[in-house]
Amino acid sequence: MAEPFLELVGIGKAYPGVQALANVSLSIAAGEVIGLIGENGAGKSTLMKILGGVVAPSAGTIVLDGQNRSSLSVKEALAAGIAFVHQELNLFDNLDVASNVFIGREPRVGGLLNLIDKSKLHEDTRPLLKRIGCDFASDTMVAELSIAQRQQLEIAKALSLGARVVIMDEPTSSLTISETNRLLDIIRDLKASGVAVIFISHRLNEVRQCADRVVVLRDGRLVGTLDREAITHDIMIRLMIGRDLRDLYTPPATPPGRTVLDIVGLRTTSYPEREVSLSLRAGEILGLAGLIGAGRTELARALFGIDKPAGGGIRLADGPVVIGNPRDAIERGIYLIPEDRKQSGLILEHSIVDNISLPDLMSYAHLALISGARELANAKVQRKALQIKADNLAVPVGTLSGGNQQKVVLAKWLSMRPKVLIFDEPTRGVDVGAKTEIYDLMRELANHGVAILMISSDLEEVIGVSDRMAVMHEGAIAGILTRDRFSEETIMQLAIGHSVH
Repeated sequence: MAEPFLELVGIGKAYPGVQALANVSLSIAAGEVIGLIGENGAGKSTLMKILGGVVAPSAGTIVLDGQNRSSLSVKEALAAGIAFVHQELNLFDNLDVASNVFIGREPRVGGLLNLIDKSKLHEDTRPLLKRIGCDFASDTMVAELSIAQRQQLEIAKALSLGARVVIMDEPTSSLTISETNRLLDIIRDLKASGVAVIFISHRLNEVRQCADRVVVLRDGRLVGTLDREAITHDIMIRLMIGRDLRDLYTPPATPPGRTVLDIVGLRTTSYPEREVSLSLRAGEILGLAGLIGAGRTELARALFGIDKPAGGGIRLADGPVVIGNPRDAIERGIYLIPEDRKQSGLILEHSIVDNISLPDLMSYAHLALISGARELANAKVQRKALQIKADNLAVPVGTLSGGNQQKVVLAKWLSMRPKVLIFDEPTRGVDVGAKTEIYDLMRELANHGVAILMISSDLEEVIGVSDRMAVMHEGAIAGILTRDRFSEETIMQLAIGHSVH
């Protein structure tokens, strides 16, 4: 490995009442892929903000090309070749690819007129797109790009800055399996061309695949560095959370009970010619696997009444029902924890109390007036039961970590005694420790008779948590598996439309 061109030495960062980082050191060499891992709140973001010049450290030294500095400015970080690919992609949909790559740095022509040189703009963009194997042109509108293509565009922007190190923050959280594999190939290509990559992810299998070295933070401190040969899933988890993690699967306390929801020939508008028939039983966690785009989220939306189905029906224990909107589903005890909790599950600016009581306001009312005392009392019960970590219940829910936000989404439904809970990607953007808490909650709910449908693109999760599994392919159920038949190979065969025996 080459000598480091950038080092963080003894970095500390203190905020009033909080020590965000303490004595953290990190070196970066050309062509090195560093996996940076840790639970939410471990200090990863603060460390990267210091590296990018957004935040100044309270202690420590930054050594850049042999020169000691107390801090970097954003301009100095960019000039040094430090580039970010953020989880929340920072692009302009109404501009084309080339305009996004060189936004604010466009080549100019025309003297005093100072016009953008469109020809050179595209000429300079095309080699960058070719370098990372993009399958779209420089004049393509960003609005037409997929999430994976937008991520490639962000990487092209980084390379246009002469990046020596590219920081990728949860880059695969919204990608399909094939798109993830393509991104890992791009990382290998960057490595081969001498560009260093800092890969931040909760998906430890991907960290293990691409990292030359893993750096682990816990509670603002460096707790371990693993060389390539020492990187294992169990060791990474042990360092992250300070303990060994038990197997994901906890058997149900009792065998599944009666069928509480029958999906009978249901057709969604995304796949109007394909039927889904599936039964959910009380006390069971039924995993729903498949590739992104297979129709799993569309099925969940139809069951919850967000989208009107193209055909088929739903039966509950007491007979057929028509669910025309979410209120119909809620009145029948069918609740959805959506894939995108920030957009569809929470009002981020409102308090924890407000979010928990929102779906069932009238139960907190007296003479048509909402009782704040009742709302607060229930929120306290849910906070204790779900171990929601927050300074107080009045804080905006948007200030919480991903895991605690997910618990708030769950809390509002638990207040209403669910019969069927649909979890769509229940642990996306959630750290390892919070994941296990959510799995434990799911099992506890199932043990109390709730039927759970869990949609997940994480094979480790869907295999580790489900009692039974259905696999979707292009809008239909390709197969249903009992636990003794679970394997990644079998699931993937079904997910791509192949039959298994």
